[in-house]
Amino acid sequence: MIKPKQIITGILVVVAVLAVFGSIFILNETEQAIVTQFGKPVGEPRVKPGVHMKLPFIQKVQFFDKRYLAWDGHPNQVPTKDKKFIYVDTYARWQIINSLQFFIRLRDERSAKSRLDDILDGETRNAVAAHELLDIVRSSNRKPEIGEDFLEQLENLDSISVGRDKIEAMILKKVNERTADLGIRILDFRFRRVNYVEEVRNRVYDRMISERNRIAEQFKSEGQGEALKIRGNKELDLAEIQSSAVKEAQVIRGKADAVATSIYAGAYNKDARSRELYSFIKSMETLERSLDSLTSVVLTTDNELFKFLKKP
Repeated sequence: MIKPKQIITGILVVVAVLAVFGSIFILNETEQAIVTQFGKPVGEPRVKPGVHMKLPFIQKVQFFDKRYLAWDGHPNQVPTKDKKFIYVDTYARWQIINSLQFFIRLRDERSAKSRLDDILDGETRNAVAAHELLDIVRSSNRKPEIGEDFLEQLENLDSISVGRDKIEAMILKKVNERTADLGIRILDFRFRRVNYVEEVRNRVYDRMISERNRIAEQFKSEGQGEALKIRGNKELDLAEIQSSAVKEAQVIRGKADAVATSIYAGAYNKDARSRELYSFIKSMETLERSLDSLTSVVLTTDNELFKFLKKP
């Protein structure tokens, strides 16, 4: 039979063991913690990894992450300074730097993310509304790399005065000012994506298509002009070749006629009968070329041709 004294001793041993285990907690490298007593924090935050002590039963431990934490914004429709409606998608990285202040102001990470939604989204809207679209899209005034020569006249971008990097830095600075008393620090803030709203995006696509069609028509017009120029040069070269050929043929024919005439003259100039025969042949050739059935000729009686036409 168990005696009451043994029961009491057993209970005291169990309480002692629970007290020992309830008075220590282990903190690893990725955590930080605060000790609370009846819901209120006591002492300084515990940030060093290892074994830590607390009062058993009446004190509890609240653990918080020491690592960098992610915040993903929701895409919002925001108007820019130049009245362009765009969707802005952002993200940030943050860290709990003072777990005691964090617990007092926010209690847990869920509340912290909800508060960050308000702060980051608000500052993003303010920054986008205060700057033009080019400043949000571009980060510098560097000249774009253009692969086609014809695009040089089409891609003359306006210069920016601020740029995306500086806008992100301004948002980061203002957000840290607003979160300084929350025990957290925003490490980085970036625009993940910037895009037109669907209605404006469709108009932009239509304008891009019409611009590319205009370029295509310009190329087509230049090609047709070049084709006409080539055909004109071809016709000109062909006319010059034909003219040179005709000229050369006439020169050759003239030289041949001169040689033939010289041969005829040498053949017919041997005696008087040959000369008369030559004169007769030439006269007949002249008549043949000059007269037909519809031609009327008026000749004097002393004409050289008349003696061949009169009756013998």
